[in-house]
Amino acid sequence: MNRLGDLERAVMDVLWAQDEPLTVREVGRALADRDLAHTTVMTVLDRLAKKEVVSRDREGRAWRYRPAASRESYVSELMYDALGETGDRDAALAAFVRSMSGTEAEALRRALADADLDEPRT
Repeated sequence: MNRLGDLERAVMDVLWAQDEPLTVREVGRALADRDLAHTTVMTVLDRLAKKEVVSRDREGRAWRYRPAASRESYVSELMYDALGETGDRDAALAAFVRSMSGTEAEALRRALADADLDEPRT
């Protein structure tokens, strides 16, 4: 799973916030506070498509872009990959849990209670 740079994350935030696919121009307008050139937004979206983080469909002369996965799914894959790289998943998980706030720990407890933990992920 590829980690995203700052501008890529900003573009993905725009796409994740929408229910419909967006054109380069629409993404650029949503990022107007960054004062980006149209070609910069186009390049970022093209790179995200090549990384398979977004999918795109042709509509006339324009492409429409949408996230290939939900934000939650993307973050989950990043976390899973990071755990795999630690060499000691148990220690990494324990350190992660110790760093949580009470609210975050409660959210984790709820997620664990709701999860089907009978089948471990491979």
